[in-house]
Amino acid sequence: MKYRIKKETKPKLPTFGKYKAVAVHNQICDTDKITEEVAREMGCHAGDVYGIMLGLSTVINRHLRNGDKVKLEGWGTMKLEIESEKVDNLKDFRANKHIRGVRLHFLPESQNGSPELYKDLKFEKDKTSPEG
Repeated sequence: MKYRIKKETKPKLPTFGKYKAVAVHNQICDTDKITEEVAREMGCHAGDVYGIMLGLSTVINRHLRNGDKVKLEGWGTMKLEIESEKVDNLKDFRANKHIRGVRLHFLPESQNGSPELYKDLKFEKDKTSPEG
């Protein structure tokens, strides 16, 4: 996994002015690429894989929107989490005013607390990084 060193530029953060590693994402692996690779691995037609992927996304999205956690073997668990402002008094809370948004939370599948997704992950400094 490639990374760059970036300086924190948000003055309100306690880490302002300090340096941190951030992941470099050079490509987008889209539905067509995933479909072609899965079809090749499974020995089937890309159109079949594409149809299954669309159906899968519809079903997963429905479950997430209904508040379910979705657990996929070999991948992990995902769920939607609400981000909201805090209020002093319960009676003052208004969803349309205090809920700021929703985020997808993904927990990779793990064995004994060690996610397979992270196993043998190597870090490499991005050579195109301005820090050299």
